Amino acid sequence: MSFCLKKVLFVGLFLTLSLAVLVANPANAEWESPRKQIKLGILAENITCKAGLSLVIRNNGNPVCVKPATADKLEKMGLGKIIVAKVTNPNVSVKDLEKNQAPVKNSGNIEVVPASLGSVVNFYITDDDLNLAHNGIETVSTEGLFEFSINGVAIDGPSSMVETGQDTGRFYLKLELPDTINDRPLDQNDIVVIKYLDASNYSGDKQVITKSVPLTKSFAKVETYGGGSRIGHEFVVRLYEPDANKDSKDEDTISLSKLEYRGEGGIRTTLANPRFSANSSNLTETGPNTGIFEVKIEIPREIDGKVVDIGDWYEIRYIDSSTPSDTSEKIILKGRIG
Repeated sequence: MSFCLKKVLFVGLFLTLSLAVLVANPANAEWESPRKQIKLGILAENITCKAGLSLVIRNNGNPVCVKPATADKLEKMGLGKIIVAKVTNPNVSVKDLEKNQAPVKNSGNIEVVPASLGSVVNFYITDDDLNLAHNGIETVSTEGLFEFSINGVAIDGPSSMVETGQDTGRFYLKLELPDTINDRPLDQNDIVVIKYLDASNYSGDKQVITKSVPLTKSFAKVETYGGGSRIGHEFVVRLYEPDANKDSKDEDTISLSKLEYRGEGGIRTTLANPRFSANSSNLTETGPNTGIFEVKIEIPREIDGKVVDIGDWYEIRYIDSSTPSDTSEKIILKGRIG
């Protein structure tokens, strides 16, 4: 038998024995993900999680390793069953492991896009406890998690929420508003209240997070975030305009020429001006059927021959021609160059 053939047979035998040992002793697989352990032939209930994580068998039969607080939340929500793991070190209790866990990175933060009469409330909830499929995008039932009301009167909410991207822990919800409350049409003095019933906060305790959203008389709203409107620094211009959401299955766009830019020294142009270095020629909807449009721009040092200085005021204007009163209104965002 040649040397090369002997070498191949030896390597094959070594790998076979290694796999057999790993399957026979799941503890040796503790550095592998549950999915990889399943592929090695380990039963779901015998999956070994890293120290401090709990094994949960979800309703679809898939095992996941999560923090103890998350495991409790899943079981209380009826989304899975906790599997009691064997403690390999008799001197370390499950309680000790829970105490050593790092706090949840984000828990129950609510971000709301302005609401409008006869429209919807688009909002986001950030909670890493709900982010279980780190390699996919989660769709989570809202049952038992939210309560919605207008002026103290309970209203129906969305049945599910969808993660904004893979492994973000940030979920999008769309709350459709009724036309009336107690047989009275909604008006701009009404308040929408969103309650998030978080089963476990940073310390593992229950908490209720409440967000109040006043209704506005105009559909549209312009806002910015990130970058601080500093010269040469990229930041996001966001426009909430549900009437531009014409396709519920794909992202719509709004031309940058629809947003006027005004500044000190008689500056008057639109965001379509190439000096703003926009990352797109349009504001693009953040997702199908959200009605929220965004673009990234930069404030330049000079616009059409006029110098822009730190401390200068500026305005971004949008004409909303589809308000509830059927009139056109100027939506103006005012800011200062940072």
